[in-house]
Amino acid sequence: MHDCSKIGKFSGFSLLLVFLLISVSPTHLLAQDVAVGQALATVLASLSVSAVQDLDFGNILQGVTETVTRTDGVRAGIFQIVGESVTNSEVSMHFQLPDYLWNSTPASQDRLVIYFQNTHCTIDTTNGTPLAPGGGALVGENPHSLPDTGIGGTDGVIRIYLGGSVYPSVDQRAGAYSADIILTAAYTGD
Repeated sequence: MHDCSKIGKFSGFSLLLVFLLISVSPTHLLAQDVAVGQALATVLASLSVSAVQDLDFGNILQGVTETVTRTDGVRAGIFQIVGESVTNSEVSMHFQLPDYLWNSTPASQDRLVIYFQNTHCTIDTTNGTPLAPGGGALVGENPHSLPDTGIGGTDGVIRIYLGGSVYPSVDQRAGAYSADIILTAAYTGD
């Protein structure tokens, strides 16, 4: 019984001590608060890259150079990049350009030299029509080293107009020639 009275005095003393601490410094116990916020992000649709029109040299003659200008709305190659026109929507672009067009007929395989000058490209971020660049286009760009370009205009489109030249030899084999032109594009985050 002696032990029970000590426990009763001790627990009564503990309660008194806790009560005094609460009543003496209530601001310390109430000075803490908690807030909960959120981290948010919206991932936008990826870029869409397409070849709107092939670079088409048409019918050419043996030994006669043929050039298609970047401004030729019927024969110039036209590529289109569609994305989000928002902050940080700059796009890095890279062409894989062929050195030759190939005649793939098994009996007469041959190649035709194709060349892209340092000014054979126009990049348009305005609302020009798909077949002709608008007034704010980057004219005379090097297709071997395209500049990073921000997606512009209200339609969120970059169009690239590509010209080039072919150099048939005097004994170039007759037939159809072709090669792939590949455009790769990705956001830079700038």
